[in-house]
Amino acid sequence: MVENKIRITVYFSLSVTGCHAGLFSPSSSVCWQNTVIDPSNDLSYTMWKDLPVPFFMSVYFFNVLNPQEILNGEKPMVEQRGPYVYRKQARKQNITFHDNGTVSYLEYRRYFFEPSMSVGSEEDVVTIPNMLVLGASVMMENLPFAVRLLISSTFKTFKEGPFLTKKVGELMWGYDSGLVEFLNKYLPGMLPSSGKFGLFTEFNNSNTGLFTIHTGKDDIRKVHQVDSWNGLKEVSYWKTPQANMINGTAGQMWPPFMTKETTLPFYSPDACRSLELVYERPGVMEGIPLYRYVAPKTMFANGSTYAPNEGFCPCRQSGLLNVSTCRYNSPVFISHPHFFNADPVLLDFVQGLNPTEEQHGLFIDIHPETGVPLNVSIRLQLNLYMKRVSGITETGKISEVVMPMLWFEERGYIDGPILSTFYTSLVVLPTVMEVLQYSFIALGLATIVVAVVVYRRLKVRLRPC
Repeated sequence: MVENKIRITVYFSLSVTGCHAGLFSPSSSVCWQNTVIDPSNDLSYTMWKDLPVPFFMSVYFFNVLNPQEILNGEKPMVEQRGPYVYRKQARKQNITFHDNGTVSYLEYRRYFFEPSMSVGSEEDVVTIPNMLVLGASVMMENLPFAVRLLISSTFKTFKEGPFLTKKVGELMWGYDSGLVEFLNKYLPGMLPSSGKFGLFTEFNNSNTGLFTIHTGKDDIRKVHQVDSWNGLKEVSYWKTPQANMINGTAGQMWPPFMTKETTLPFYSPDACRSLELVYERPGVMEGIPLYRYVAPKTMFANGSTYAPNEGFCPCRQSGLLNVSTCRYNSPVFISHPHFFNADPVLLDFVQGLNPTEEQHGLFIDIHPETGVPLNVSIRLQLNLYMKRVSGITETGKISEVVMPMLWFEERGYIDGPILSTFYTSLVVLPTVMEVLQYSFIALGLATIVVAVVVYRRLKVRLRPC
């Protein structure tokens, strides 16, 4: 492990030095060698295959304070609980290089609870909406009334109510449910999981799909760019070709030599679409220059507010992404936490939310000359659309509402010896090189002046009287 970190640190030193603007051009062999994904370059390959940056997922639940009142049509009241922090372990497997300058891989992810970083334990009990009941009710609202009565009777048989009060660990990774067993037995494929039902069951011990990306061997400007995902050049979840495009990278690294006009596009399997961050401002991290990229306000805007997003509809208020088409038609919406950057009317329907950019905006701090992220914070919220459905008594008199269930932050940052190497290579070394460069220029000019003076004196002495 220690040897691996030392090797990666050496790679960083070579890579950032070789690609530093003013020292090498984009076509420089040194820059190319230290950026391209190539197993013959053991250092850069190890860096790409096993990212040395620690990543953590922090989960915040919205504990429902008044479930009975909600059933009577009153406004939901929630309190934020958490964070419950998990260390993320990601490793690329099934790596296959192709003759066209691309490489395919599966990245598997695992999560480990970190009690020392959490506020509470996985034994904490919280109350959230029951997706199996309230989500299914909305999905079935257009079925014949008799069928809806039968569905309601099924919920009662398995003692499934509109709200769940369970331990955090059960809600995260799965709990036993007679209804889930029944559906998996008689209606296989209806649920995403064949075992226990949990909000993050699909995340743990799973992969994000088969990515095929460019190695940069043929064109360093395309390094890390996605060529296909699960063999697809585009997805089919959305209504327009533009919305279905698979753009950018896999969201871990980007091509070098970025400018303020450069954007950060990447494909997110969890969001079922490509996303794009935009430049906000320059910054400095431990003396290292960086560009901060953030989500534009149009990222989750509806089609009425931002026409290019019409392909992601049917839409509700701006700030909500309808992901039902890639989530088994469940009425699930993604947003920024606490409905940050969303239509303010969403805050009128739920009490207990307080959005701020500092706590709920997402960003990536990236070193522009190498395309390496220094500090990453991706924050998203999971919401359930729920309402009263006649015939299904479990929905009571619930008012139509997009109900926040939880939000999570995936964060990673470079620190320790790797950060020190970055500083040395990106700040100290370029400064020394620049000083040396001007010193050599000055020395060269001085040498020329001295040579001219000496020559003129010699010429005067040798002139015949």
